[in-house]
Amino acid sequence: MTPIYIDYLNALDIEALAMTDGEILDAVEAGLIAQGNGQTVIEPRVHLEPNPDFHGHFNVLRGYVAPLDAAGVKIVGDYVDNYLHGLPSEFGILNLFDPRTGTPRAILDATVITDMRTGAVTALGAKHLARKGSKVLAHIGARGTAYWNVKLLDALFDFDEIRVHSRRPESRDTFAAKLSADLGKPVKATRDWQSAIEGADIVVEASRLSQPEPLLKTEWIKPGAFVVPYGTMSAVELSLTDIMDKMVVDDWGQCKGGKFGSLRAHVETGRLSERTLHAELGQIAAGLKPGRESDDETILFWHRGLSLSDIALGKAMLSKAAAKGIGQRLRFA
Repeated sequence: MTPIYIDYLNALDIEALAMTDGEILDAVEAGLIAQGNGQTVIEPRVHLEPNPDFHGHFNVLRGYVAPLDAAGVKIVGDYVDNYLHGLPSEFGILNLFDPRTGTPRAILDATVITDMRTGAVTALGAKHLARKGSKVLAHIGARGTAYWNVKLLDALFDFDEIRVHSRRPESRDTFAAKLSADLGKPVKATRDWQSAIEGADIVVEASRLSQPEPLLKTEWIKPGAFVVPYGTMSAVELSLTDIMDKMVVDDWGQCKGGKFGSLRAHVETGRLSERTLHAELGQIAAGLKPGRESDDETILFWHRGLSLSDIALGKAMLSKAAAKGIGQRLRFA
């Protein structure tokens, strides 16, 4: 048998790639467009919860992207108490395979891939669904994905005002300080949800709740705003969907089922359904359905996280790594 090698990119390799905002956004949008054009296969994510006392679970995401000639499986752990151990809340590994033979092709550290692709999907949602003149961003949550949400959104909108809030003062203050330094503009850490959200053009809710609690009030949402709730546990009121002119998801197959998700109760009560859903983001990115059509529209985008985004960004990283001579090759067989 011909020797088989696996390309391996660890966290240090991925850092050395220095992926630009444009490279990240372009890669993830390519995956969305492929999805919109029906050139992908997405298997519903599955969860493994080893023990409720551990306050965490594993997500297993699986997909195939035909234009990229790649199938992939990502396993990511999501543990809300990891900050107590000096660890990020999420660790992940992405495995890529030849879709024709099943031959392993690559293993990548997917911790930062998860953060980057999540931020990219948030930003691409805003690209198509937020008002073009959006200048005030509110971000709830300071976990790993939060940084890339704000960074990539600001790359597209160059906000005049960015407000962030999270439950722990030390977390939100550190988060605001890092963003201020990296973005070269003031970022305000607020003491509560309301002062962050009221009057914002774009609202991203990425909280870390242990159980559902309606902390984001519908009355705080500015008419014409773009709202992205994606916490694992719901932090929004049931009435939030009542004020929306359009509701968009990343993949309806994943959003309509499962145990977790910020709009789980809205699905269960019929507020979000095939009838009330406007589109999947991939359909909009591919030009098959309209995005925002007027400044007056108030629009919601809920994303659960796509294996396709992981695969697309992983492939882009591997291409750049090959060009720059970064990474390792492991003998598999």
